[in-house]
Amino acid sequence: MTASNAQQVQVTPYDLIGGDAGLRRLVNRFYDLMDQDPEAAGIRGMHAPDLTPMREKLFDWLGEWMGGPARYRERPDRTCMMSAHMSYAIGGDERDQWMHCMRQALADSGLPADVQQLFEGYFQQMADRLRNR
Repeated sequence: MTASNAQQVQVTPYDLIGGDAGLRRLVNRFYDLMDQDPEAAGIRGMHAPDLTPMREKLFDWLGEWMGGPARYRERPDRTCMMSAHMSYAIGGDERDQWMHCMRQALADSGLPADVQQLFEGYFQQMADRLRNR
């Protein structure tokens, strides 16, 4: 087979993170950090005592956003990400707390440094867009 008729393989962010298993590790670590790290107390206070529903929702949303299975759009409780956060006062401090947890979760993920950097850039853009004050 020549290069001209070989199919190009598209690698998605979902593939880079390691599919469901890698994404699950990242999401669980993120919420564990949010739950335990005093630096995240502000954003932790915005969530219900039980983080299990949010773990599942973020897992489904990120998976679809990264090019994985379309689970989020099938959820009966799905909402627009911007709309879901409008009722919370999200400024620079809250963004930075969220990013603190996500950076640490990425650092603990075992992903190569260049992949961690790639995701950190994606997440920084997302966190910036969710600011509403």
